[in-house]
Amino acid sequence: MGKLQGKTAIITGATGGIGEATAKLFLSQGANVMLVGRSAEKLQATRDRLGVSKGVAHTVADAADEAATASSVAATVQAFGGVDILIANAGSEGAVKLIDALSFAEFEQVLRTNVLGVWLAMKCCVAPMKKRGGGSMIALSSVAGTVGFPSASAYAASKHAVFGLVKCAALELAESTIRVNAIGPGPIDNRMIRSIESQLGAGNPEAVHDAIKASIPMKRYGTNEEVAQLASFLASDESSYCTGGIHMIDGGYTSG
Repeated sequence: MGKLQGKTAIITGATGGIGEATAKLFLSQGANVMLVGRSAEKLQATRDRLGVSKGVAHTVADAADEAATASSVAATVQAFGGVDILIANAGSEGAVKLIDALSFAEFEQVLRTNVLGVWLAMKCCVAPMKKRGGGSMIALSSVAGTVGFPSASAYAASKHAVFGLVKCAALELAESTIRVNAIGPGPIDNRMIRSIESQLGAGNPEAVHDAIKASIPMKRYGTNEEVAQLASFLASDESSYCTGGIHMIDGGYTSG
């Protein structure tokens, strides 16, 4: 029996690298999984790659759309009987620019996805988790949720906000046996870091890649699967006394 046997998880941003890796692991551990994303085509392609037909469903919702988010949670309850786990993973790196070069629209877009999206997912999952007698909410923050970076003001502001949401929700929901934690990934080998490398690289993203890797004590990027393993721990009863924390997975980047 898997350690998530009989539990039901909602994963937002499910078509991204971390979302898909987490869905694959959770399914292998016995969970039911609702995949949530903005694109029906990408969701179906993700399901096809997962290669399973039982215990998985998908629904389309923009993270910052309250009605759509509420509908995705209701669809999960209808399909699987309840909600035990939330992986609030939908996120955007946005435009990588100096603070005075960012437009209002560029800054707002990052905050809508990364902050409003996480808050709405958490808000909509409170009632069904209380009905189950508890649950685990996990929000994706970042190393940028604890430190700053030049040209990343919108992203860093949003990820600091995610950790603030987590700390407040953990205090509010502890008596309902709902644990709330954040994961703080460092550079992970997926689409998002490629976008950042390209935006910073001015035609030479390989140089940015090498510089970032050299700044990590472990001298490598992390993998989607490593983040999924941490999410599995926080989702399971193995982490029953963990709430209100940001759990770094960054190869030692923020240790100095």
